[in-house]
Amino acid sequence: MINEAGQAARANHLPGSAADQVSQERLWRRHMEMAALGAIPGNGVCRQAFTEEDIAARQLLIGWARARGFTSAQDAIGNLFIRRPGRDPAAAPVVTGSHLDSQPSGGRFDGAYGVLAGLEALEALEDAGAVTERPIEVVAWTNEEGGRFAPGAMGSMVFTGSRALTDCLAITDGEGVRLEDALAATLEATPVDETRAFNFPIAAYIEAHIEQGPRLEAEGVPIGVVTGIQGSRWFEVEVLGESAHAGAAPLKTRRDALQGALAAVQALNQVMADDNDIVRFTVGRFVVTPNSPNTVAERVLFTVDLRHPEAEVLWRLAEAVGPTCEAAVGRCDVRVRKTFSREPCLFDLDVQRAISESARELALPAIQMPSGAFHDAQFLNDVCPSGMIFVPCEKGISHNPAENASPEDLAAGARVLAQTLIRLVDGIKA
Repeated sequence: MINEAGQAARANHLPGSAADQVSQERLWRRHMEMAALGAIPGNGVCRQAFTEEDIAARQLLIGWARARGFTSAQDAIGNLFIRRPGRDPAAAPVVTGSHLDSQPSGGRFDGAYGVLAGLEALEALEDAGAVTERPIEVVAWTNEEGGRFAPGAMGSMVFTGSRALTDCLAITDGEGVRLEDALAATLEATPVDETRAFNFPIAAYIEAHIEQGPRLEAEGVPIGVVTGIQGSRWFEVEVLGESAHAGAAPLKTRRDALQGALAAVQALNQVMADDNDIVRFTVGRFVVTPNSPNTVAERVLFTVDLRHPEAEVLWRLAEAVGPTCEAAVGRCDVRVRKTFSREPCLFDLDVQRAISESARELALPAIQMPSGAFHDAQFLNDVCPSGMIFVPCEKGISHNPAENASPEDLAAGARVLAQTLIRLVDGIKA
């Protein structure tokens, strides 16, 4: 992907004059200003997609961009793009970013860091007087979290063609608001300089993010070079029994759906056991009907979230979910339905190399590591060379008001991002 001409073109940019212009104070201040939009007790944020808080965050980003002379654009799902021009305005841009929406009880850095680090990188390039062949753009993807309108990563999925916009418009939130109406209100409230089509050509995509895990902090390393994102299989398991009186029905004759479900979960735990602790197996939802203290349960619905970075292992374990449940539920019936499937994502090796070399030039230790969480980058990886930069977060806590990251680590990641953008933008074959 990176050719010799491109290496020569950027030689006078390295090492890192743009990276030297990254302002830790400015980056932190903007995080705090953004975190005030939807602030909740405990330093958390509730800024769900298409809410007033989300609209205010978009408006703030557009305002910051315009103050530096950058242009803005949106597409029909509300993905918001900030553009710094290059010498060749027709060239496919290098894009960086993440998302501004949060979980209902989320933190200040998940997603927002990738957008603000991208903007900081653009400003650093501007302050350094760097001239790039290609444009560089920062994107705020729509509805990555999916807390209000499911599923998450909606903006990047629609952009890349993984999901049709028409399939999303009729989705409603918990109060019956249609996504189509909330989206229209958001687009009206955030006027931009131009409208974009979906899946326009992108030369490369890179996303900065807090790790959302404890490894970087535990190892004292400031930069993670993300190798890929593990694959996923999600299931709904419905165990069907028969209601009976808790005092009168003999245990031997019962068709107790709750006991059957518990047996199924325990059997799944044994199948998913992994001495290397790589398998991620979660039963996150458990719904009991009729949920009465003196009635034998007639129905239980529970969810399975299965993840693994190796496609073969993921397939083998996923194929075992149904038979394992059927063998475990005893006198009950069981139905297993797969609700989501995504293969493991392996990021582009040249992008990984560009991140690693940039970190080394800046004397910032880095390690290679996979991502356990979903990110928009995995969908961009379907259409262009992609990669991710991780920075530490305190105790690995995320999706929680206690989520925290240090100004120093955030700035270090932004410096690596700025350096990597320079490496990519002038080093990609036309």
